[in-house]
Amino acid sequence: MNIIEPLMTVCTDAPFELAESPLWDAQREVLWFVDIDAPALFSFHPVTRELTRFDMPSPIGCIGLTHDNRIIAGLKSGVHLFDPRTRELQFLVNPEPDRPDNRLNDGKVGPDGCFWVGSMDQNSINTTGALYRVTPNGQCTRVLDNLFVSNGLAWSPDHRTLYHTDGISAAINAYDFDPVSGEISNPRVLITLDFEQTGWPDGGTVDLEGNYWSAGIYRGRINQISPQGELLRSLQMPVIGTTMPCFGGSDGRTLFVTSLTVEVDDQEQAGTLLSCDIDIQGAPIFTFGQPAPSPSH
Repeated sequence: MNIIEPLMTVCTDAPFELAESPLWDAQREVLWFVDIDAPALFSFHPVTRELTRFDMPSPIGCIGLTHDNRIIAGLKSGVHLFDPRTRELQFLVNPEPDRPDNRLNDGKVGPDGCFWVGSMDQNSINTTGALYRVTPNGQCTRVLDNLFVSNGLAWSPDHRTLYHTDGISAAINAYDFDPVSGEISNPRVLITLDFEQTGWPDGGTVDLEGNYWSAGIYRGRINQISPQGELLRSLQMPVIGTTMPCFGGSDGRTLFVTSLTVEVDDQEQAGTLLSCDIDIQGAPIFTFGQPAPSPSH
């Protein structure tokens, strides 16, 4: 296996309990991310190093960009729209009013302009998690059910493949995706990772060449996997609690990585935000309320 140790930058000294959902905002030139367990949304400016915190009223699992410069967020209390300028939080829909022991976890805006958000049992015991598709008018459809931890969402650059993981397994799954209707079909396993070597698959993202990048949590890895399911290389991070990678920066060639606070050999390793230069560009980010144009070939 090709293991490399890139030169990583620690972006901020502020410790995070469970940092997740990094998201590059090209218009504002900041990286957004969340701390789930100390509920907050953060923006980080890579040039000025400015870190801004926006407290949230309940655990916040994931975020996406919207067409009107707001942030769509999956909180335990449901999906909301947040305006960073006014700090107004507007409720959109609660996908799971009948599952009070769940919380929303991993989520992203898809090529269809909808917010795809998954859930999990907040006590990590039951398979009561699901994956939902939320439209701009607040309609919610359950797409997958009986999940342990819905995670790993990402789409191929041609918008035709959806990637997803369930925390009960080390498999990364792929589905055919219809970018117009949002329907998924033809479920298959892209790759099943070896926990001891690569860590457990957590959050994911995709590069412009269609490779899937998966955070290998508890082994400090970021694993690059080809569209054919081949493990191309593993990036070794200086922390073991890697939760999710994303591409960003002015040229899309900065890799950002979030992590969580974890016990390592009886020592607490604080969760942090890391970055490094990378030799490949990230795929474009989608916008809630604005279906993506078909990519040119």
